Formats: sequence, C-alpha cells, structure tokens
Amino acid sequence: MVRPKCNKKVGFCPKYKEFRPTGSRGVKRVEISRAEIEALRLKNIENFEQKKAAKVMGVSQSTFQRVLTSAYKKVSTALVEGKIIKLNKKNIQ
Repeated sequence: MVRPKCNKKVGFCPKYKEFRPTGSRGVKRVEISRAEIEALRLKNIENFEQKKAAKVMGVSQSTFQRVLTSAYKKVSTALVEGKIIKLNKKNIQ
C-alpha cells in the first residue's frame, strides 16, 4: 500500500505565475509546484542545508531531496529547450 502524499509547508507566495522565453508562441509548458519553488528558494537563496530546509517544509530529508531534484530537472529542461515555466499550486499548506 502506498502512503498518501503529504502537504508541504510553503512560507512565501511568488509574485509571478509564469515565466516565458521571448517569442514563445505555441511553446510547450513545464509545470512547477510551489513546493518545488520553495525547495529551490530554501536551498539556493536562503542557503539552508537540506536537513534544515526539510524541517522548514515539514517533510523528511529524502522527500526534500526528491522535490529539489524534480525542480532542478524541470527548470533545466525549460531553460535548455526554451519552454514556459508555469506555477502549479498542488500540495500546499
């Protein structure tokens, strides 16, 4: 039996809901959750260790690592392939 997904704590609300490359008509989108943005913020802007960032988000360190890895992959894909990054509001507390 699979454990249910828990809500992650997010301590901020981003100003923007979408980032798009110049001339992006008809371009595919990459959806990124607020939890993934929060993980990027805590790790890269606040310079928190993973253990501390996980505690702030109310998840285990391994869950934080999975969320962060997913965020890195999505942002990297969008930048390299010129895709739109759209904010998705799933799993937020």
